[in-house]
Amino acid sequence: MDINWTDFLAPVWLSLKISVITSIIVFILATAAAKAMANRRFRGRSLVETVLLLPLVLPPTVVGFILLVLLGRRSWIGRLYEQLTTQTILFTWVAAVIASIVVAFPLVYRTVKSGFESVERDLEDAARAQGASELQVLRYVSLPLASRSLAAGYVLGFARGLGEFGATIMVAGNIPGRTQTVPTAIYVAVDGGNMILAWMWVCSIIAISAVMLMIVNRNS
Repeated sequence: MDINWTDFLAPVWLSLKISVITSIIVFILATAAAKAMANRRFRGRSLVETVLLLPLVLPPTVVGFILLVLLGRRSWIGRLYEQLTTQTILFTWVAAVIASIVVAFPLVYRTVKSGFESVERDLEDAARAQGASELQVLRYVSLPLASRSLAAGYVLGFARGLGEFGATIMVAGNIPGRTQTVPTAIYVAVDGGNMILAWMWVCSIIAISAVMLMIVNRNS
């Protein structure tokens, strides 16, 4: 069987692009939210936690449907994006990034928050007593001590963005060369009986994920 390497590599590069962007954005958002929520008690905390973790338990198609409504041309988000870029946000790689961010956020948030909660408050208080600002406490105490959880959270965000299927296919579709990611490409290949190409994409995802895990394990 002759393999069109351009067609094979297109979903791989797009998936990597989406995963890198997703993992960076999710890591920043989840770290900020986790730091704000760790070891804090306030009225409404349970409700906030529920909202932050809700995409974790919702079916991806439900998340995709909600995003389809929120990002559509009739929504203010969709209209604003179209005014700024002269194109719709749906069925573009940007929509795939948004879907991956929403789905990956709860996993990264839970992992990073557990890391911040494991940091001893006495160490942070001691740094404050020595005159350190909150930013210095975060940079020199909290982040280093929670580094393993932060690394694990980043990998989870990357892997979730790499493997996202349900929500992505609803808001981004499966347009070859434009929005077709490796998971959607695998689905189409299997549906069409092209098992060799499907296995090649499966192996590519396994290889990328294994490399990410090796990097994290080596630096932890």
